This record gives sequence, C-alpha cells and structure tokens, in this order.
Amino acid sequence: MRIAVHQMNSAFDIQQNVMVMIAGIREAKAGGAAAYFAPEMSLLLDRDRVRAKTLITTEANTTALLAIAEAASQAGIWVHIGSFPVVSERAADRFFNRTIVFDSSGHIQSRYDKMHLFDVDLATGESWRESAAYLGGDRPVMTASPLGPMGLTICYDLRFSELFSTLARSGAVAFAVPAAFTVPTGAAHWHVLLRARAIESAAFVIAAAQSGKHADGRETYGHSLVVDPWGEVLLDMGEGEGLGFVDLDLDRVQAVRAQIPVHLNRRDIPPLL
Repeated sequence: MRIAVHQMNSAFDIQQNVMVMIAGIREAKAGGAAAYFAPEMSLLLDRDRVRAKTLITTEANTTALLAIAEAASQAGIWVHIGSFPVVSERAADRFFNRTIVFDSSGHIQSRYDKMHLFDVDLATGESWRESAAYLGGDRPVMTASPLGPMGLTICYDLRFSELFSTLARSGAVAFAVPAAFTVPTGAAHWHVLLRARAIESAAFVIAAAQSGKHADGRETYGHSLVVDPWGEVLLDMGEGEGLGFVDLDLDRVQAVRAQIPVHLNRRDIPPLL
C-alpha cells in the first residue's frame, strides 16, 4: 500500500498553509497514495503566542478544516492533518495541540490531543513552557486507517515509550508521529527515537516533519521518516519541502512479530517496593 508524506515549512499564514496541503493531497492522489500525512502545526506554526492567539479558534470555527475535508473527499484518500492549535473545550484561555484524521469521504474518523507537553529550561538560557498556553490530552487514541489500527501521537510524545507500548498492546500496527523537531534535538535524537519506537512496537512509524527556517524565526530539522517494524528506514526526506511516497508491505508487521514476539512475551512489571 502506498502512502504520501508531506514535509512542510508552515508559518502563520493559515490560508497559504492550507493551499499547500490541498496541493499535496491532490499530488498524493495522483501518485497513487491511499493516505496522506502532514506534520505537526501544519495549519499554523508561530511561537509568538500573542500573534498566534488572534488566529486560533475552536475546532468548529476552524474553517480550514472544511477545505481539507473537501480535498480528502474529492481525492478519495485518507488525510492525517498532522496537528493544529485549537481552543480547548476544557478552558477557553488554553489550547490543545490536536490531530484530526479524515477518512476518504472527508468525514472525521478520529481526534487526538497531544498528551505530553514540553516544559524545559535549557543551558543556553532558553525556556520553553508549552503548558503555559496548552493543556495536555487525557487519553491515548487509536484510529482505523488504510494501514490497519493506527496509534496517534504528536512530536514530544515520541520520547514516552509507554504511550507507544499501550497502543501497540491495544492492537496498533502503525503510528503517526507528526513533528516540528528543532535542529539540535533532531540531529541528536530523531532517527534513534523513531527507529526505537518502530522496533519495540514491531509496527510502522510514519513521521511527517516541518523543515527549514520559518517565518517566526525558528528552524526545524526536517527528515520526515517512514520506518518499518524491523527498524529499517524506508523513507528519509532530508531537508526542504515536498511530498514523499513509500510503498508499505502490510504483512511485514506479522512477519516481524512472529520472528520476535515481544507482545506475546511482555509481562506487566510490578512497582518497586
């Protein structure tokens, strides 16, 4: 089965980002893909929270979703939107970083809100407080997809193997990991972590990424990856923008799990006394 992965350089012009995505969805269809994957913050990438706040609204009022749903329906392929910021249903002054998956009819199949928030003080003096503006999701989500049951994660979730383990034990045979990794952490950890999650879950990992220097001044790592259940990198898009295609052998999951039956051999670990 063929999938398309869109490596983007999103900014704070939502209309322009949507136009790029719709063109990507059409190109994915023309290239024979059954599903299209976009990166984290595909609709709006802006670290200026004062400016971004004027552009973020509720899911119901995010008109860009209607255009993408229509594009999915017209193309007749599944669309993983990556993620976008949305006003939280729990608190009007906070946001969720939300994934939405559209089926090939343009209907919403699943939603997932990023669970793990990036709060850190760096040696460089930089301080990141994602929790100052965002709330974390409160549950893992697995969705139907052309690949089979697929676990939904977003960027920083990648560092928490227990989330992937929970989803794999619940039947996930693939994971979507849309991201906007910075260049230093991407160079150090991106490939290692994605291959590790694929190997330990014996599942496909599809990681569409942001790439390059963005209008808000940040620089992202790129290297959108697709990794197979054995940990083999099937696609590495390097730097720059564009669409990548890869053909997946869906029987590979069961073949690898038969060879190394980690899910059958796993035991629940009791807490330390």
